[in-house]
Amino acid sequence: RFLSPEFIPPRGRTDPLKYYIERKDMIQRRKVFNIPEFYVGHVLAVTTANPHTSNKSNRFVGICIQRGGKGLGATFVLRNVIEDQGVEICYELYSPRIQAIEVLKLEKRLDENLMYLRDALPEYSTFDVNMKPVPPMDQEEIPVNKLQVRMKPKPWSKRWERPKYNIKGIKFELPEHKMQAAQKWSQPWLEFDMLREYDTSKIEEKIRKELREELEK
Repeated sequence: RFLSPEFIPPRGRTDPLKYYIERKDMIQRRKVFNIPEFYVGHVLAVTTANPHTSNKSNRFVGICIQRGGKGLGATFVLRNVIEDQGVEICYELYSPRIQAIEVLKLEKRLDENLMYLRDALPEYSTFDVNMKPVPPMDQEEIPVNKLQVRMKPKPWSKRWERPKYNIKGIKFELPEHKMQAAQKWSQPWLEFDMLREYDTSKIEEKIRKELREELEK
């Protein structure tokens, strides 16, 4: 069963009262509002309350480029290019202003963070604001789009070619000497550092049991 990532406490805060109380509020919100399963790479449409518009609501379509935060502080960022201008909106997942979250296209990407789309060509972040939902394929696992994007000329917001970002979804077209220079920043020993691993299996099982008990009430 899918467990939304904001339910898992951050490392070092595995059993605090704060997150226990927040989980109860999160469950109550999910009982009255449908929050679909989605990942970075999904194309979403989010409708929010807006008292300054004629219909009192606003709908934004974009690709999810980041998920962050824990508990009631969980957020996600949608990006779209509208009239040649990149637009990003950071939503609070449990905000009462959100009226609907709709999954328009179900797919993952090669990376768990797509912030580099800010530095990629606009075509990779452009979606029709009137986009209709794409019917999902008849398969159990969510498909992975192995697309590699092409970047704008430098400067970029970050040095994405450096190994610490471990980017797989960029088709780097940099000179060979620059790619070699980026490798000087590699830290190959980190993959053998067991203290960096955060095993959440026991925590997840505990939270799943807690969720089942709350939803059955």
